[in-house]
Amino acid sequence: MAADKALSWSYTEDFVPESEPARSARSRAAEFGITPVSPGTGALLRLLAAAIGAHSVAEIGTGTGVSGIWLLEGMVADGVLTSIDVEAEYQRAAREAFAAAGVRPARARLIAGRALDVLPRLADAAYDLVLVDGDPAEAVPCVEQAWRMLRPGGVLVVNNALAGGRVADPARRDELTVAIRELGKGVRAQEDALTALLPTGDGVLVAVRR
Repeated sequence: MAADKALSWSYTEDFVPESEPARSARSRAAEFGITPVSPGTGALLRLLAAAIGAHSVAEIGTGTGVSGIWLLEGMVADGVLTSIDVEAEYQRAAREAFAAAGVRPARARLIAGRALDVLPRLADAAYDLVLVDGDPAEAVPCVEQAWRMLRPGGVLVVNNALAGGRVADPARRDELTVAIRELGKGVRAQEDALTALLPTGDGVLVAVRR
């Protein structure tokens, strides 16, 4: 990346200030050794949730609550976030983060379990936005479930869609990179999808279900 582009990327990532509860949740994530959404990606999530007046949002990958805080900030006042993570310890930290952000307990439904075990139990066409930010190895089947869960006009968001820059390099042919690359192409090719791939954070794939 040219120096001016790298500077521009850094500028955009910090353009929208992160709230104190989100910053604290980010610090907790570092303690656990996990990487939450970037501040720029968080700002995008909040914007998307606000733009569609999101009431019902599902999130695959709770982490310590960074992305959840951003989403809840953009959702309508009585909106409910359903968040799935296999690590109950992460979700305990997320609950603390949500409480620090003033989120009422009823607005955050946290489900501890493997995403591919939980998602089939969630309703069809019932969600305004679904964020896929869990195990990259499970991204493809998670996106299939997420698309089923979205209402017409709903928004799919896939974080880490550039896989550390590997997706853009055609020479990278490892199994995970190829899977993420093909995931993006598959979503783009769907007749009922309007799609964009954004360079925010580690890449964000966004699709609207028409």
